[in-house]
Amino acid sequence: MSDFDIMRPAVELPEQDPEPQIPEDELFFTDEEQDLIEQYCDQYPTREAAVMKALWLAQEKFGFLPPEVIRLTAGALDLPYTLVYGVATFYTQYYKEEKGQFVLDVCCCFSCQFMGGYDVLRYLEEKLDIHRGETTEDGLFTIQEVECLGCCGSAPMMQISNKRYVHNVDE
Repeated sequence: MSDFDIMRPAVELPEQDPEPQIPEDELFFTDEEQDLIEQYCDQYPTREAAVMKALWLAQEKFGFLPPEVIRLTAGALDLPYTLVYGVATFYTQYYKEEKGQFVLDVCCCFSCQFMGGYDVLRYLEEKLDIHRGETTEDGLFTIQEVECLGCCGSAPMMQISNKRYVHNVDE
């Protein structure tokens, strides 16, 4: 194979024009939300620096960030879709698909692994009868294995819908 042969990508690429998941009549920011996004932009020297806060606001409103919400957020920031998409897909705390009412994020980085993070993950999987990345049938719980959540000194650590719990191996 020469250097110029086309190879398949190592990862599956996202669908270019997926079916919208948010109804069109619900896909908007209110004037207050748009004003808040502008306030975020005013806090920083560039609009790019406000992307994370704007995505968080969008996720709080819509529950997750499908492509149409990322596109809406990019438009509100007056930034390219690809830039906002790159941020949204880089961080595990931005949800690209619908999650349960309670999202159980279990840190499995080195410190948490060493202190029992995978034990916590296995316990939750057994207790809820689902695996990481899945949601219970009733839509209440989603389990996620996540990268470092910044509590290495208090390992193992997990979050339940963004509320942190540390030293939780025996609980």
